[in-house]
Amino acid sequence: MVSTATPPRPRLPRTATVAVSGLGLVAAGLGLTGCRSTPPPATAAPTASAEPSPDPANPATARATLAARAAAAQDRREVVVYQLQQRGYRPRTVVLTRAADGGWRADIAAGALGGTADVAVVRSRQGLYQCALGSATQPAAARCAEVGGPRDRLPAAADPQVQRVFVESLEILTDRQPAIAVTPATAPPGVEGDCWSVQSNSASLPAAVDVGVYCYRADGLLTGGRWSFGTLALAGDPTHAPDRVILPGPVAGDPLPMDAPRRPSATPTPR
Repeated sequence: MVSTATPPRPRLPRTATVAVSGLGLVAAGLGLTGCRSTPPPATAAPTASAEPSPDPANPATARATLAARAAAAQDRREVVVYQLQQRGYRPRTVVLTRAADGGWRADIAAGALGGTADVAVVRSRQGLYQCALGSATQPAAARCAEVGGPRDRLPAAADPQVQRVFVESLEILTDRQPAIAVTPATAPPGVEGDCWSVQSNSASLPAAVDVGVYCYRADGLLTGGRWSFGTLALAGDPTHAPDRVILPGPVAGDPLPMDAPRRPSATPTPR
């Protein structure tokens, strides 16, 4: 049986404080140094009438409960730090910012060029951007590519995928019409909260939702989960949201590809 009780908030582990150098610049760009150290007022937990009592034997109840958590998540405005585990990589930092004006930004350490470049995805009222993040030694290297309007999606070749589970999937999780199957699930190691497995019932599954395991607190905070791109785990208490998200650099150039650049093949030496 899935519990709706609010578990204690995990404290930021010491390892999570050692972020990739590019994300040190991210903190400054986001204005994190000016944020309050205390978490924002928690979103009111769904009432008993809004969130039905969990019943593992009833798929409709599981889907309704997840929909209630996702609806609460849509109303949250905060800055949250997560740890990303991916096969073949050391644990990396992901910073999610949901601004007061509804814009959002996801900063992903080593999220592009085969894990060699820090990247951010930013959606504001002006449009959708994929940004290369500068480093502490090369802050001028930060730049952003505009890849569409406020309702567009990233092209697959430039999509880190991580940001989708925070915001873009919520529209599908709160909609009872798409052909998805929702069942209670076991939390991945290191993840707290109540968890649900989301799978496809149809080949026409909306592209905006990633199948996998989604874990939420009763107040709508995503505590982590497991998807094809890896496992996320909450790494600290939320902090105060800025008024709006800020691009980390000027708009110029093309988005970074996800794959590492190919090395030029050696030219054969003529005999």
